[in-house]
Amino acid sequence: MTTSAVKLHRVLRCKPEKLYRAFLEPAAMAKWLPPYGFTCQVHHMDARVGGDFKMSFHNFGSGNGHSFGGEYLELVPNERLRYNDRFDDPNLPGTMEVTVVLKPVICGTELDIVQDGIPDVIPLEMCYLGWQESLEQLARLVEPEIPG
Repeated sequence: MTTSAVKLHRVLRCKPEKLYRAFLEPAAMAKWLPPYGFTCQVHHMDARVGGDFKMSFHNFGSGNGHSFGGEYLELVPNERLRYNDRFDDPNLPGTMEVTVVLKPVICGTELDIVQDGIPDVIPLEMCYLGWQESLEQLARLVEPEIPG
């Protein structure tokens, strides 16, 4: 089995602290992570090194879904996250690894994401499309400055 990787880069108008929290709070993840047309249920999230998570995406149109989980491998507050993902579906074998790097810049935070180990049965362009949609939703969550 061969695997592929996607690399994404964005600059978001928010502080690294806010962006970092968006990757670790279950309600935030459920809001921004699923691509358009999907909902997300976070079943479990233990956001600490060695902790694990479990969630499901559901296609709102067809009702079909898939679940996946993984483990947090590295958490450097407001700077870096690294975790792995495994699908529950045996037709999507292997373990993917996601690395998220946050860097403060003059206008907000530079965000770099690498998802490695994507099974070849998943078209790479679909991964890019899904991540692009997710990152649009992430920006809508973290960029507004709404007073308390």
